Amino acid sequence: MTADDAKKTVTYYSVARVVSYTDAVFAIAATLLVLDLTTKTVGKVQSDAELWAALGGMWQTFLSFGISFALLSGLWVLHLRQFRDIARVDAVLLWINNARLLFVVLIPFTTSLVDEYSQFLAARILLPINFFLAVLLGVASWAWATARGGHLLKDDARSDAAQENAGGIAAVICGGLAVVLSPWLGSWAFTAYAFNGPLTALVRRLGRRGRAR
Repeated sequence: MTADDAKKTVTYYSVARVVSYTDAVFAIAATLLVLDLTTKTVGKVQSDAELWAALGGMWQTFLSFGISFALLSGLWVLHLRQFRDIARVDAVLLWINNARLLFVVLIPFTTSLVDEYSQFLAARILLPINFFLAVLLGVASWAWATARGGHLLKDDARSDAAQENAGGIAAVICGGLAVVLSPWLGSWAFTAYAFNGPLTALVRRLGRRGRAR
C-alpha cells in the first residue's frame, strides 16, 4: 500500500460538527458556573445596608466565578483560533478534543470547591490543575494538527503554524506556574496568566532565532 493509499483510508470528520459540539459544551460549562451563584443565599436581610453587606460577604464566590469565567472564555478563544485554521478532523484530533472538553465541563465543579473549601489544599489546587490540563490538551490538539507538515491544516495556515503554537506554549507555562503558586495564593495564583502575552512574544522571538540558525 502506497502513502497515498494510506491517506485515502483515513476517516475524517466534519469540522463544523466538532465546533458546534464544542461550543455547546463551553456554553453549558459557563451556565453551570453562574448556577453556583444562584444557589447561594444572602440570608435574611431587612435593609439595603444589610443586603450590600451580605453581598460583600460573598466576595470570594464572585471572585471565583469571575476568574473561572474569564479563563473559560480564554479556552474557548484558543479553540476558536485553532479550528479557524483546521481543514479536517481525524479520529486522533477528535478524541484529543473530547478529552479537552472533559476538563472544560469539570471547571464548574472545581470552581465550587475553591469557594466552599478554600481552607483545604486540595480545593485550592484542583481548579488550577483543571485549567492546566485543559490548556495542555489544547496545545496537544494543535500539535497533532500541525504534525506531518500540517496534515490537518488549511493550506494557507501551514506557514504560520509554529507562530500560532507560541501562545499555547506560553499558556502551558502560565498554567504550570498557577498550579505551583495555588497552595499559597489560592485563586490569586491565576494572575500568572497575565504573563501570557509577554511569554507568547518571547516564545515567538526564540522560535524565529532558532529557525534563523
